[in-house]
Amino acid sequence: MSGATSRLKTLLGHLTSAATTPPAEYVHSHHIHQLSPTFFLERAAAIEPDAPAIYHVTANNKVLRRSYIEFADRARGLAYFLLKREFKRVGILATNTPAFLESIFGIIAARGVVVPVNYRLKPDDITYIFDFAEVDSIIVDQEYEPLLEDFKKSHPNVTFIIDTDTDATEGQLCGPFDEAILEGLQYDTAQGAKGWAGLHSQCSDEDDMLAIPFTSGTTSRPKGVIYTHRGAYLASLANIIESGLNYNNGRCRYLWTLPMFHAMGWTFPWSITAVRGTHYCLRKIDYPLIWKLLKEEKITHFNAAPTVNTLLCASKEAEKLPEPVRVTVAASPPTAHLFQQMTDLNLHPVHVYGLTETYGPITKGYPMPEWDALPLNEKYGKMARQGHGFVTSLPIRIIKPDQPDGVLIDVTKDGKEIGEIVFIGNICAKGYYKDAEATRKLFLGGVLHSGDLAVWHPDGSAQIQDRAKDIIISGGENISSVALESMLVQHPDVLEAGVVAVPDSHWGERPKAYLTVKEGKRLEPQDMINWAKNNSSISKFMVPREVEVVDELPKTSTGKIQKNVLREWSKKGRKE
Repeated sequence: MSGATSRLKTLLGHLTSAATTPPAEYVHSHHIHQLSPTFFLERAAAIEPDAPAIYHVTANNKVLRRSYIEFADRARGLAYFLLKREFKRVGILATNTPAFLESIFGIIAARGVVVPVNYRLKPDDITYIFDFAEVDSIIVDQEYEPLLEDFKKSHPNVTFIIDTDTDATEGQLCGPFDEAILEGLQYDTAQGAKGWAGLHSQCSDEDDMLAIPFTSGTTSRPKGVIYTHRGAYLASLANIIESGLNYNNGRCRYLWTLPMFHAMGWTFPWSITAVRGTHYCLRKIDYPLIWKLLKEEKITHFNAAPTVNTLLCASKEAEKLPEPVRVTVAASPPTAHLFQQMTDLNLHPVHVYGLTETYGPITKGYPMPEWDALPLNEKYGKMARQGHGFVTSLPIRIIKPDQPDGVLIDVTKDGKEIGEIVFIGNICAKGYYKDAEATRKLFLGGVLHSGDLAVWHPDGSAQIQDRAKDIIISGGENISSVALESMLVQHPDVLEAGVVAVPDSHWGERPKAYLTVKEGKRLEPQDMINWAKNNSSISKFMVPREVEVVDELPKTSTGKIQKNVLREWSKKGRKE
């Protein structure tokens, strides 16, 4: 027996010494590659060069189709152009065009950093972002060039590369963007035709910055969020899994309803490319066109905020699709009612939640088979929860508010106690660009703070109640504007609802509702209030005493209702 024991000890000694001290040649070798999602394009073009990569209706109203080898060659040409001109920090001001998609890969392959900007911002904010991010060049869609007039005056040395978004790549109709690609390809040839080998589709350090997307900045100046190669790679892989991008037998056909500028399109430019899917680019949200593409092009996936899905379901072109479409829904808490409407049209919600600071989505509501036995409103109610942490992240936590800095105490998993959602793990951004104090606050206690208030259910899933600043405290009762909105939209004539707090001399605060109604319907405010009072799902203390029916609710570029604008409206007493 002792002989066996000593042999075992010897064997264990070999195993532990090998495990704790790997050979130096292994540690310093290239067995472990640095993670960067830029490599997905080079890989896709090598595996399936003729696969359909891009479909787009151009600014001159022509249908443009590109294969993966064409997509990759154009991104490579742009990369060599940027290397030749020594451009490192490249802004993008464009809608969802092929040029935007090609630029994401080309800029990073040239070891540059992408600075995408929301073209719906005021020129002052656009100037601020490009100045703050220190861009040396800007790829701009011709339609949005006028937004850069102020920036041009104060930054005469920054180069503009204008994309005309036509079907022509040479000749009279092509623009400076196409000419830059051609110049880059010629430069590569003159340098010995190294192709991708002369670029950086596989980065030298995965912790390096690859993009600086900016927050929406509804209450203050937008903040630049530092994205790394590693974070973007892991977020991209998570989205492939969580949104089921490679679940169907055929090719993923993804419709770009979500702005590419928003959190780098939630990293989907890389995710779709990794599975060699087809990118259906869209210059603008056009509901008849979206339905046309859903029906004729057999779209399999798209991402959209609840408000876009609400208007899509209400569109007169809406009809149940023959094949299921997976719709990744995020940006603001959706209602169970919306999920039921979508499912009835064969638009199957994949409910995710996240922030610009988490590369977009970081949690998912995972539908359970046993939910099918529940009453429909209960089933869709569970689907509307924010759910659990992504596969490449760590589990989320919900912590008690109003604790000393850095003190993290979890709330009870009872579906009642409200706390703040916080994140830890691979797909948390590195911090804010040139803002050490904001970064410190973001990561207080070693977790990323969301600012979103939620309850934690016994099954471990989270359900948002409100942004911390949007909770309404009326007579000591906490009213979730999100919960009240989800109840109000159950009225058969209501399209959308936005609820904010207004001052009340007796209760301190009370809710006021702004509503839009469905096409062809009319709704009197008092009728709505009466319906709310007599509707058993709305508690008496939650019933809005003031309702205003408006033509349109103010929204951010990503479809979130702008509560700060609604609060301004309420102060002025009416919508202007």
